[in-house]
Amino acid sequence: MGALRRWLPCCCCGGGGGGAGKGSVADGLVWDVALKAHASGDYSVAVAQANEALEDQAQVLASPAATLVGVYDGHGGPEAARFVNKRLFSLIQEFKVENGGGLSAEVLEKAFGATEEEFVATVQRSWPSQPRILSVGSCCLVGAIEDGTLYVANLGDSRAVLGRRAAHGKGKNRVVAERLSRDHNVADEDVRRELTEMHPDDSHIVLNTHGVWRIKGIIQVSRSIGDVYLKKPEICKSNPMLQQSICPFPLRRPVMSAVPSIKTRKLRPGDQFVIFASDGLWEQLTDEAAVHIVASSPRKGVAKRLVRAAQLEAARKKDMKYERIRTIEKGQRRHFHDDITVVVLFLDKQRRGKGGERRGHDDEIDGTKGPVDVFSLSPDDQEDPTRPVLR
Repeated sequence: MGALRRWLPCCCCGGGGGGAGKGSVADGLVWDVALKAHASGDYSVAVAQANEALEDQAQVLASPAATLVGVYDGHGGPEAARFVNKRLFSLIQEFKVENGGGLSAEVLEKAFGATEEEFVATVQRSWPSQPRILSVGSCCLVGAIEDGTLYVANLGDSRAVLGRRAAHGKGKNRVVAERLSRDHNVADEDVRRELTEMHPDDSHIVLNTHGVWRIKGIIQVSRSIGDVYLKKPEICKSNPMLQQSICPFPLRRPVMSAVPSIKTRKLRPGDQFVIFASDGLWEQLTDEAAVHIVASSPRKGVAKRLVRAAQLEAARKKDMKYERIRTIEKGQRRHFHDDITVVVLFLDKQRRGKGGERRGHDDEIDGTKGPVDVFSLSPDDQEDPTRPVLR
């Protein structure tokens, strides 16, 4: 437990007392940490709530040897994202220890798999009294820097985008966008093709309804934590009541997975920053637009600046003013934009050598957790993250 405890963030949720993780509330449903330090530079975090219960969760852990970023975009309810927020970083540490103390793609894949197994086990215990929990899930995006290497692991359609200086051609030294993650969303033709090849006996594995592609006409993302009713068809088959409500169609086999896409990249001198964000941002801004905003703005508060840019675009699409968006209550605001979570990680120094340049002690671990709910800024003190909220 000693090693595990050294990795856990010494921080508060937004709205708590002083110390790491404390943020400021702006325009009611926006929370941010303007600027804090990590081993390789600075970072900025912002969250905008649109749903009645905030379904996005975020965390940053910063030690002298490593930095971890997590963005978890829930759907069907907040329970899966909250569960991932509680368990994933701890599981990464456990598998790091098993791996001899170092981070690797295998460590991340094992941690994702263990998080999925734990959440599925929790759902299997809970669903008889809470059937809705079967349809709760979360996209999961993790970034990690250790020994000068950047790891990005992803389930779903949250996205990591690198801003780096162009080395050649016209506009040399301008900051350009490089996508580091893959969107597991059936809006992508390649993802639809993958599913079709995996389910050759199901001509309705992906359906286009009102111009939107969905798996079985239900969900857009093909990988997640949770969504147990789409991964464990035997649960629905065994219960006629579930067949009428939660899963009103037969499944021959699982139609979603929890195997992450993982990218490993050595950091280079021209790498400037990485934007980690839920799809609430990317529904409104292109990769290039987001990178341009960060590259041309002061660092302090830059994550909130991205959130506002997304809200401005959402308002433009509805032919309304940004000031009007700010007055719309949670729940109703979901008609205009999704929950938005942004972490901007600046890359000023690339640590080299085993374990970084210096070893950390307990008092050198720092971190930030986004709020469980921006509106109330309630602390993350629920013992059971699957407990229904605001229902």
